[in-house]
Amino acid sequence: MNVAFGVLKMILELKKIFSGETDTLPFVFDMDISDTEWSGQHPFVSPISVKGSVSSKSGEALLEAEVSFDFSMPCDRCMEEVKERHISRFSHVLVPRLENEDNDAYICVEGDSLDLSELLRADILLEIPSKFLCKEDCKGLCPSCGKNLNEGPCGCNLHQVDPRLEALRKLID
Repeated sequence: MNVAFGVLKMILELKKIFSGETDTLPFVFDMDISDTEWSGQHPFVSPISVKGSVSSKSGEALLEAEVSFDFSMPCDRCMEEVKERHISRFSHVLVPRLENEDNDAYICVEGDSLDLSELLRADILLEIPSKFLCKEDCKGLCPSCGKNLNEGPCGCNLHQVDPRLEALRKLID
């Protein structure tokens, strides 16, 4: 394992897996991606715990991993902090070489070693939702005064008619 730029790297040597000398290669490690910025925030508030294995399958290898970590981001509607524990599972088929270069179903491992931390970091970032809500029916902030509407009404007149639409209201009346 190597430490560089605050990210713990896990390099898997897969030569024995691809050759069939070893059937299974288990792994357990922690990686730190707390310096990763997402929407102007640093949401990874705990090290990422990783456990899994690589299994030999007829010249290929099946990588199965489970990651768990704490994640914290402000709600996109009311700005309250959303703290969650995430547990995700990932699997990939690893091959020493590709016959068809356009096949995304396989990961080609150059030189029999794989930077597992970089692969899992990409998997985690792809799985993060694009919208964070404290609860599904979050009411957000009042556009006039900025009060959190989850805590109750603010007293603002939110039913003001846009002056550009006043002519349409007259047609309805």
